[in-house]
Amino acid sequence: MVAGELVQEHLRADTGAPDDITVVRKSPQPEGARRPADTDSCSDPACGGPDQHRDPEELEVPPDERAAMLPGAGGGEAEEAGGRAPETRVYWRRFAVLAVFSLYSLVNAFQWIHYSIITNVFTRYYGVTSDKVDWLSIVYMVAYIPLIFPATWLLDRRGLRLTALLGAGLNCAGAWLKCASVSPDRFGVTVTAQVICSVAQVFILGLPSRIASVWFGPREVSTACATAVLGNQLGTAIGFLLPPVLVPNTPEDPDRTGRNISIMFYGTAAVSTGLFVLTVIVITDKPPLPPSQAQAVLPGVPLDDYSYKQSIINLVKNKAFVLLLISYGILTGSFYSVSTLLNQIILHYFQGQELNAGRIGLTLVLAGMVGSILCGLWLDHTKTYKVTTLVVYLLSFVGMLVFTFTLDLNNIYLVFCTAGVLGFFMTGYLPLGFEFGVEITYPESEGTSSGLLNAFAQIFGIIFTLIQGRLTTAFGPLAGNVFLSAWILLGVVLTALIKSELKRHNVNMATESKALQAVSVSSRRVRAAAMLGGAGLPEKLSCC
Repeated sequence: MVAGELVQEHLRADTGAPDDITVVRKSPQPEGARRPADTDSCSDPACGGPDQHRDPEELEVPPDERAAMLPGAGGGEAEEAGGRAPETRVYWRRFAVLAVFSLYSLVNAFQWIHYSIITNVFTRYYGVTSDKVDWLSIVYMVAYIPLIFPATWLLDRRGLRLTALLGAGLNCAGAWLKCASVSPDRFGVTVTAQVICSVAQVFILGLPSRIASVWFGPREVSTACATAVLGNQLGTAIGFLLPPVLVPNTPEDPDRTGRNISIMFYGTAAVSTGLFVLTVIVITDKPPLPPSQAQAVLPGVPLDDYSYKQSIINLVKNKAFVLLLISYGILTGSFYSVSTLLNQIILHYFQGQELNAGRIGLTLVLAGMVGSILCGLWLDHTKTYKVTTLVVYLLSFVGMLVFTFTLDLNNIYLVFCTAGVLGFFMTGYLPLGFEFGVEITYPESEGTSSGLLNAFAQIFGIIFTLIQGRLTTAFGPLAGNVFLSAWILLGVVLTALIKSELKRHNVNMATESKALQAVSVSSRRVRAAAMLGGAGLPEKLSCC
């Protein structure tokens, strides 16, 4: 039985529920005057005998109300207190898990972009062409596509902890190998190290929505996902800022360039090692109790019955998700392309401004981080996934147009402003896509849906980076940016066609509503029993 079928079983009426619930109350008679409980001869309604004066509608639980009493997560039986919703709880540890993940995701993103933002420095140091340095960024996207399926399978079958350890461990290993690549004749070593880091990324990018769903409550899940994505964005921002500062352009002194590169590589390796140790200590698969009703009904899925292949098929058959795949891939791939080629775009219009190119990239990502958090908070409070996603996508298109047609105005401060606007919406869209995908595909695995979204982002990122790079080299940045703008406009149209069905949110709301309904039924039965008994409150409720 796949996950979706099991959740449907949980949400259907409990056909094995008892036919009636009797009220056992304290008798007003003295203890010694009580008759032995004999079900064959007892006529007292309190012990299950017939009551000529009982109103059936008042004391019997109608079938539809019994069905509203959802089973708990433990064994599919009704809770002891008359159909209470499954127990949920959030733990303080969730903040530590989120923080550690965000930090090692930050370091991985830093290692993705720290070559491209100083392309001119690495081309001179290693004696290679700029397109080869571009491939040090593109390799992240290439590695992701074939490896995402085994990585999401591992996440679904072996859990969050092992996946996190692989991501942090490979990230650390790649960082240390880069330390051995600091020599003009070791470009192959630095490529190998970057490939290892790109494999680590496969075990990182799909985790934000899983961590948010497994560890955080329904009123904070979107904010948690946005914060997890924010870590990756912050790493990109630091990757724009620090490399031009740590490795300035000194073509007349290759030895000094090598020392500066060593400082950057060894610092990255030391931080990666510390974060790997924290990952071992902090991150676990899940908390003892689920944080939400949507998660509470999922732990009963038998691991052996879970079909990863069937989950993929279910997602591919979901038309709304397919449209989201393409639109998410277009916008996120455009962001990857602009980030990779930003150094070349800025230096085309502003010669010798390597440091400002990094600062513009920093502005783009920092503004996007603010957008991510604000969008996450907005979603947690409104649940307007479709409208928010469409508006942010449309404003990303407008931002791309403004950025494109103000580059040649010879005003670098204006470029800072337009890059900030572009980043606010384009980068702010990333967690929106994750959370929207989880909502319209629930109860399929968050890791699988996020993995597919990221795979399409990498595919479009590779295509866009290669084509925009060629257009920028042959015709200038204007042609490449117009090319991206046309595709983003197509993404706006596709987003408008997505049918919004918030399945996870609906399950949370339905469970809470049914739990309240069950409590109301139990209270009505208690009042009726008290009236029939003439005195006293009920001692307990028990199933016949």
